[in-house]
Amino acid sequence: MKKWTIRIWTAFMAVTLFAGCEAILEVEPESSITDNVFFQNESDFEPNVVGIYTVLRSLANNVTYGTERGEELISASNSRFTVAWSHTLSPTSGAVNYAEWYRGIGHCNLLLEKIQGFGFNSNPDLKKSILAETYALRAWFYFHLIRVIGDAPIMLQAVTGEDVPLLARSPAADVMTQILKDADAALDQFKSMSKFSKSAYPSRYRFAYGSVLAMKAEALMWKAKVLAGGDAALQQAVDVITEIETTGLQLNASFADVTGKRASENPEVLMAAFYHRDETPGGNYAKNALPFESIVQGALNLDSIPWVKNSGNGQGAYQISPLSRTLFTNPADVRIPFTWVTERQPTGPKVAWITKYPGKQYTDDRISDNDIILYRLADLFLLKAEAFAAMNNGALAKTYLDKVRARAKTGEYTGATDKAVIEKEILNERGRELYFENKRWWDLVRFHKGGTIDIYQYIPNLIGKTTPLFWPVNTTVMANNPNIDQTEGYK
Repeated sequence: MKKWTIRIWTAFMAVTLFAGCEAILEVEPESSITDNVFFQNESDFEPNVVGIYTVLRSLANNVTYGTERGEELISASNSRFTVAWSHTLSPTSGAVNYAEWYRGIGHCNLLLEKIQGFGFNSNPDLKKSILAETYALRAWFYFHLIRVIGDAPIMLQAVTGEDVPLLARSPAADVMTQILKDADAALDQFKSMSKFSKSAYPSRYRFAYGSVLAMKAEALMWKAKVLAGGDAALQQAVDVITEIETTGLQLNASFADVTGKRASENPEVLMAAFYHRDETPGGNYAKNALPFESIVQGALNLDSIPWVKNSGNGQGAYQISPLSRTLFTNPADVRIPFTWVTERQPTGPKVAWITKYPGKQYTDDRISDNDIILYRLADLFLLKAEAFAAMNNGALAKTYLDKVRARAKTGEYTGATDKAVIEKEILNERGRELYFENKRWWDLVRFHKGGTIDIYQYIPNLIGKTTPLFWPVNTTVMANNPNIDQTEGYK
């Protein structure tokens, strides 16, 4: 996704931004989209679908939902945690406003409606590709949302006027049914293209056949463990990942290349959010983990610390937690220097700075502009191991666990392969392999629901608390939509 896509989206938003779909949840409708200005020609649809990815990127760049509530982070020198990290959420503190999710969903709904009137006779594959990506994007938004709030309104119609339905929250299981339906619709559109190839990834920054499969596999694992989908969903996830393995991916030989290589040239990455130093002030979410120069001065190992000159490019807010560090039990694990480095001052060890997303050193400063990974092969190997373990197939679980351990140089797994033990080891391996990739909280919820851990005893900030695992609804949302119920546990 190059800079021209951002410019297109800026122009697009100026013309098409609307309050209607946001009003489903939070406000009275104020204006309608001027669709008689946009969607007049077939050429309007490609920049439109490109623009929707900026909503995805914004959500993917937010660690509040996928990371903060887990155990990965503690304060460094400039704490920036929200109440999600402390697990002190309430309807008046840290509650979620759903506008961003439904803005993305609303744009998907509108595109899906408007494109039906265009034949794309000169390029039918372009229409199929646009439809595939739009279905995939809508599925992604809904899947991200139900992992945050659980039950959610299902809005599938385009809102172009002021008659906005005030929808109630549908059960998360029903939303999951729609997510999988949209994922399958996307896959069907890709497969119907005249030059379809399952190994084609035209852009690693947009959905392709393989990355839709990855989203589907992750959704099926959530369905299996959190939504009581059972062995049927687990087996479906295994089958989907088996197909992904035929799409031409391979692990990077060096773990340093996992985040060090751009997704466009990264053989392990199925999909990522692109970042460029000039388009997002200060970089992506990892800038909160980069220390600025003044706070690491005097460090004996300064050259190995990813520090920045300008505090606007690095906040020094996070460091890796002691609990996450204890997961790395093998000192030969080659992932350690690309996960954290301990600042060594003359007085002794100080902060354990995160090095997973170190950014790039430019002539003027370091900028946190690594691509934010959404789906990669090692993640999927471990999901497959998790599915096998949940189905009491420890031997096959070990096979996929060892694929990840081989690159880490930690040797084959030699522990017990009974369900409880190997599931815990897979959770630990995900904590090592995927550290700071904005997946840990959802991993922990999944393994909690599956019975592997008690999340209320595992996460230090949850011990002694009863905070629900899903977020509360913002009180403003409820005030403007009488059909919205508060999330269970906050009523």
